[in-house]
Amino acid sequence: MALHVRQGGASERAVLRVRLCLLTTALVALPLAAHAEWKPVEKVETYAISGQSGLELYRSIGQNGPNVGIAHAIAFTNFKLTWGVRDYKPSGKGCVLTAAKPKLIITYTLPSPSAPLPPAVQKSWEVFIAGVSAHEKVHGASMIQMVHDIEAATDGLTVADDPKCSKTRAEVIRRLDAISKARVQASRDFDRVELGQGGNLQKLILALVNGG
Repeated sequence: MALHVRQGGASERAVLRVRLCLLTTALVALPLAAHAEWKPVEKVETYAISGQSGLELYRSIGQNGPNVGIAHAIAFTNFKLTWGVRDYKPSGKGCVLTAAKPKLIITYTLPSPSAPLPPAVQKSWEVFIAGVSAHEKVHGASMIQMVHDIEAATDGLTVADDPKCSKTRAEVIRRLDAISKARVQASRDFDRVELGQGGNLQKLILALVNGG
């Protein structure tokens, strides 16, 4: 996900938009997951910002945050998902989809001040970045759950009367499409609450801008 900045003086707010790479066609092109022991790799990358007050830091985020669409983001969560070899195997007159082990890499991109901050600003910043990081972790957890959902929906999938496995492939596409849409919608709903009136992220942004 990406937290987008809009500048407007003392009334500055942020608008959160989702950028989860959940295109059905991309997922379908990848091999499918198996119920096997695996762990996601989670990485944190930072970009430098400057300022000696909360407002200056927020403005710097708006100028230096990662480009997402036409805006600069406060924070961004992305993922790369690959799989081992998958195989559609005819079984009698039917078809069985064998599974593969997934490899999921999640990258969180967060702002980081380039110079020491005054004590009061440092305290406000620590509260702000902890809250933003926690928000991004929820999106990371959603990506992990998506992989588990793919595993549950496709591992060992069997379709009768499908010796050429065409029906099985079509069923995989249908299930992946449903999983993708469900995850995107869940993320949007979460973001809407977090940045809505009185939402947690809205409070964090206003506390940083007005209190540091």
